[in-house]
Amino acid sequence: MLRTRWFFIAALAPLLTLTLLAQVQVTSQNNLQVETPALRQAESPSPSATPEELQQQGDELRAHKAFLDALDYYRAALPRTSVKAPLYNKIGIVEMTLQHYNDARKDFERAIKADKKQPEALNNLGVIHYLNKNYGGAIKDYRKAIALDGDSASFFNNLGAAYFESEDFTKAAQAYAKALEIDPDLLERTSHYGVTAHLRTPKDQAHYFYVIAKMYAKIGEFDRALLCLRRSLEDGYKDFDHVYKDEEFANLRKTDAFTRLMAAKPVSLQQ
Repeated sequence: MLRTRWFFIAALAPLLTLTLLAQVQVTSQNNLQVETPALRQAESPSPSATPEELQQQGDELRAHKAFLDALDYYRAALPRTSVKAPLYNKIGIVEMTLQHYNDARKDFERAIKADKKQPEALNNLGVIHYLNKNYGGAIKDYRKAIALDGDSASFFNNLGAAYFESEDFTKAAQAYAKALEIDPDLLERTSHYGVTAHLRTPKDQAHYFYVIAKMYAKIGEFDRALLCLRRSLEDGYKDFDHVYKDEEFANLRKTDAFTRLMAAKPVSLQQ
């Protein structure tokens, strides 16, 4: 049952979701997805349209995956408004969706220059650094974003991913724990699959699931903790027996489901 549920969750993840959430004004529908641009389907932006109208049309076109048209409308709005940071951020997200990472980086930097208190653009610049395997740069930008908005679960989730890739597992666990404290459903909605697809070795992947299991167990999400423990076990996490000692699993160890999971593991991993 748990295994079936896991693969259902995993199947929901796009190939390069990465569990890294790009931010506009809201987090929904802004996680990274590599898309094939739709053919242009909109007329050229009207010279008489207001910047608000252009931006709204751009949002609608982006939702319909007409990314090139969306860029036209966002860029047409830029010279007509003094509030440029959100537009540069949206332009950067579309460019990132199209895998134009260098262009996206430049537009996120323009958004930050236009408004230094722009946490979404800082987070998104961190995503670009992460995609380029510059994990130190990603951590720096995520931390800046968090300093401006400490209530964003996705910022902490992204920070955890960067720390994990840097092999700073203690800080990764702390960041994931904060993300789950803010939004216990975050990782299930975005799926772990994208991140684990980019981890360097199967050993890293097994460790990743174990860390996430600890975080879920700590906040009492036992079903999800068991799901991740099972995956960690299947992937051969070498220190899996720490499950009997780690404080985060203290209450989980009292459950029948935990007992059944441990009874089913290979003899070589029995305590």
